[in-house]
Amino acid sequence: MLKPGTLISGRYEIVEMVGSGGMADVYKAKCQRLNRYVAIKVLKPEYSSDINFVNKFKGEAQSVAGLSHPNVVNMFDVAEDNGLHYIVMELVEGITLKSFIERKGKLDIREAIGITIQIAQGMDAAHSNHIIHRDIKPQNIIISREGKVMITDFGIAKATSSNTITSNTMGSVHYLSPEQARGGYSDEKSDIYSLGITLYEMLSGKVPFTADNNVSVALLHIQGEALSLREIDPSIPVSIDRIVRKCMQKKPERRYLSASELISDLKKSLAEPDGDFVHIPEIVLNDSPTINMAEDFDKIKRAKLIEHTTDNNIEDYEEEYNPEEDELDLIDSKIEKIVFIGYVSATIIITIIIIYIIGWFFGIWGKSNKNKNDFNNNNEFSEEIDPTPTPEDIDEIEDTTFKVPKVVGLKEQDAITLLRADAPELDIRTKENYSDVYPEGQVMEQYPSENVDWDSKGQMQLTISLGSEPFPLPSLNNLTEDKADKKLKELELNVIHDYPFDDNIPAGEVIRTNPEEGTIVKKGDTVTLYISYGPAIVQVDVPPLVGLTEAEAEEALTAVGLIKGRVTLSYSTSYPEGQVTYQSNSVGQKVTTGTSVDITVSKGVEPTPVKLKYIGEVIININPFDYIEDEEAEIVLEMEQDGWVSEIFEGMATSDDFPLKVKNVIGDNLSDGTVRMYVDNMIFKLPDETVGKTWKIKFIAVEE
Repeated sequence: MLKPGTLISGRYEIVEMVGSGGMADVYKAKCQRLNRYVAIKVLKPEYSSDINFVNKFKGEAQSVAGLSHPNVVNMFDVAEDNGLHYIVMELVEGITLKSFIERKGKLDIREAIGITIQIAQGMDAAHSNHIIHRDIKPQNIIISREGKVMITDFGIAKATSSNTITSNTMGSVHYLSPEQARGGYSDEKSDIYSLGITLYEMLSGKVPFTADNNVSVALLHIQGEALSLREIDPSIPVSIDRIVRKCMQKKPERRYLSASELISDLKKSLAEPDGDFVHIPEIVLNDSPTINMAEDFDKIKRAKLIEHTTDNNIEDYEEEYNPEEDELDLIDSKIEKIVFIGYVSATIIITIIIIYIIGWFFGIWGKSNKNKNDFNNNNEFSEEIDPTPTPEDIDEIEDTTFKVPKVVGLKEQDAITLLRADAPELDIRTKENYSDVYPEGQVMEQYPSENVDWDSKGQMQLTISLGSEPFPLPSLNNLTEDKADKKLKELELNVIHDYPFDDNIPAGEVIRTNPEEGTIVKKGDTVTLYISYGPAIVQVDVPPLVGLTEAEAEEALTAVGLIKGRVTLSYSTSYPEGQVTYQSNSVGQKVTTGTSVDITVSKGVEPTPVKLKYIGEVIININPFDYIEDEEAEIVLEMEQDGWVSEIFEGMATSDDFPLKVKNVIGDNLSDGTVRMYVDNMIFKLPDETVGKTWKIKFIAVEE
């Protein structure tokens, strides 16, 4: 831990420690050159000698060095000073989204959507630069004092390219995507899954998947189904529930394909909370859940093992790695037994069924009784016939049958070639039908199905796809852009927009389409919507406004077709109170009708300000050492005022220090503050209380 006053690289002076993570400590520091406060993330000493950790640490800064966005914490510098590896970041004063949720229980719907949109905007900017965060969670989201939401801690972010195929990174397990839990490929849609979990927590106050250990939670991400938000709180709108469900789909292709798509639906949900505009693609379900669970268990264990193996020697890792340091490697033996027994049982049952079907098909089980009855009826034999087939019988069967391969999904000629390879005399019949799943020319159905033993000279039926069924394009004229888009998306048509001027059709309404209404189209075709931009643009000169009153300025703007924009009040020694002192567009400038012009109005001469400060004090009248066994403990007092939190006391204390009186506490205003006490980093609660004990602190205003 660095002490306050430590100077790094002769430039950054450490002020205080503000946080600590698995690999690094974070400090508030002052840049001596630029005279500003920054955040410095310093790699912990135990990792500094490991080149893999150092490279990963540097990669954090390099992956986002070129990224600049209001919703992403800026990265300023990455360097090393006498073995101390660090990066310099923008300092954001505020609280984490996790703390915000914990204090409020759950968030208001519009508040949660607003926060999610800002997070998605930051993600969209990162994804556009081929940067995947891979650890989106409330702990990595900061809400500044101004209400700006910012993504931080690109600790496992990595600049990706089209040939990136895998990552062993296992982010925080409660927000982990299924593909990350398996140790497989992760991309932008993995971040979208984690953001869906985060939105779920904001709206419900809890994460969707919890269990006794991290492995069980990871398996729930892969196999489990979360409780619907509307089952938890029926007041949550349908559109929001579907948006969260789409983000949390197990298969990446069923989620939003980009953060921009998610942002679009989130904005629509504010205008149409009960709208039916969220489309979740269909997918074919897997038929082997037991086997999948066993495979998923193995993948999770293998992925986590590889992640922590620095020399590719798994046996050495198993001996050295301390399981208490990572619960993900504590594979519950009971769960393993259950999975193993289930796997073996399923295998035995499936084997018995297959043997029974084969025996039934060849008449093994019914052959004895049939032969016995036939012979008895003919009065030739009365003894029982052995039902076991002879080698000659088997040879004869094998000579006249073949195992049907799967040809669904193949092109017609490829399917026929594959079938003829095993059965040259097979009678192959084809028919055609429409399909939304299989492209034109592919086999969409086969009879008999795959893996059936079939007569090599028998008849086989293939159904060939004609593609999606065509239909006439409906009329969209005079619909609004949103309604026309929705209708075309329901028909699974692609949309392109064009915005020509039109003196007759109101702005925002459809003028015409290409192709025209009534034209035969099919799913996947592209339709161009021509949306009216309103009448042709007319430009006018900006009139002079300085020296006019606000009302006179508005009248002058309206006269030429312009709009009074934002009005700012400012002190002025040149213009009396009420007169315009500034206009955002210069006099005579050519602008389009309907343009807003901002103005500044004088408040008169600025009065001499009286500077005030707000002072308060608090007495902690309960001795925490009456409830703990330690003789000494670290005491931290945290004050919350108007939603903002600051630390007012920190230090080691004993029972003799109580009652503890803290004087000269500085507040932001006269509002009461609420003080909470942390004892050795644990919030102090009385034995009969479920929430932390609090003390009130009142403030008085005094002149500085």
